Amino acid sequence: MNILIIGSGGREHAFAWKIKQSKYCGNLFVAPGNAGTASLAENVPLAVDDFAGLGNLCKEKRIELIVVGPEVPLVKGIRDFFEKDPALKKIPMVGPGKVGAQLEGSKDFSKQFMLRNNVPTSQARTFQANQFEEALRYIDSCKPPLVLKADGLAAGKGVIITEDPEEAKTALKEMLLEKKFGEAGTKVLIEEFLKGIELSVFVLTDGKDYVILPEAKDYKRIGEGDTGPNTGGMGAVSPVVFADQELMKKVEDRVIKTTISGLKKENIPYKGFIFIGIMNVDGEPFVIEYNARMGDPETQVVLPRIKSDLVELLLAAGRGELQKSVIETDNQYAVTISMVSGGYPGDYEKGKEIKGLEKSRQSLFFHAGTKKKENSVITDGGRVISATAMGPDLATARSQAYDSASQLSWEGLYYRKDIGLDLLTLGG
Repeated sequence: MNILIIGSGGREHAFAWKIKQSKYCGNLFVAPGNAGTASLAENVPLAVDDFAGLGNLCKEKRIELIVVGPEVPLVKGIRDFFEKDPALKKIPMVGPGKVGAQLEGSKDFSKQFMLRNNVPTSQARTFQANQFEEALRYIDSCKPPLVLKADGLAAGKGVIITEDPEEAKTALKEMLLEKKFGEAGTKVLIEEFLKGIELSVFVLTDGKDYVILPEAKDYKRIGEGDTGPNTGGMGAVSPVVFADQELMKKVEDRVIKTTISGLKKENIPYKGFIFIGIMNVDGEPFVIEYNARMGDPETQVVLPRIKSDLVELLLAAGRGELQKSVIETDNQYAVTISMVSGGYPGDYEKGKEIKGLEKSRQSLFFHAGTKKKENSVITDGGRVISATAMGPDLATARSQAYDSASQLSWEGLYYRKDIGLDLLTLGG
């Protein structure tokens, strides 16, 4: 069958790599794709929110399955657009409609959804610009650390965690009054801080039934030891040593089931992925965020551990037929290292030639911000490439991933050297 993946990051390259292995995959298209997807599929130069162009492509190429990678087209309503067209409506799509995508598109919506449906989460209050003085007083009443979240999409960078109330007030002013994150900061949540260790849980659902994918732990901050500003993700590990059977049973019963039940109760159709950010607080799971799609870079460690035919699972979700689906998982460890442009997540230069791509055989290189230029591959984003490796244990997988990362070079290249190190000390 002909399949379309929408997106251009490492997540989409990983999807292309996995989907290409399926016996059901015929022609594969990625819009817009990157230099990595170009080796597996036909890249189509269409923006992820060019719904009319994507619709025409689906008709022209007779697409039979659509996988939406990033959050932007989901939040903007790609499913709603396709469902208004009789020809496009028939194509199974993995990704929720505009209302369901608010689980990610609006931190306020998702927080209220959790509270209404008794999903365990931290307490929070939401403020707008005309409530700035009230918000300042609220900060004074809170016990540090403080968590500030821009309500809308801010590319993984709209979260501030600080011990200093004055720093929180400055951040609040930048978000609400100075529009640091644009429309994403029209509302800001001030949230109770949960002390624990983070876990990423992934669910594929058709709105009624679900399968749980391998869990992962990602590393959001730019600096080693989890220091510096948040990024879109600097690496990930799967499986996660502290995500034992007891914790995952609590996650399924208290979080996944209540989330799916809440969607049904509120009449929100949902066919796609739900990425649930969990904070493990002394063995008790609390939800810190939902995403309406797979994570990046977590996808680069989750998909290599799935032994099942991914297209079968995606089709079942898109058709509303997940009831009898099961997922088979590889017990090996996977580690991915995000390799980024110098200056990221702030200003960075593009167009640097990447050297060494042909060297590694034991790892997978998933492209994110890359493009082809004549006979070379050049950088075209902040997160450029991730090196993913698998091994029988975490130490082996880490060693192989870092060995492969060391074989690449470009001007300004940076990556963290401590991905997975904290899990090794826990016995991973």
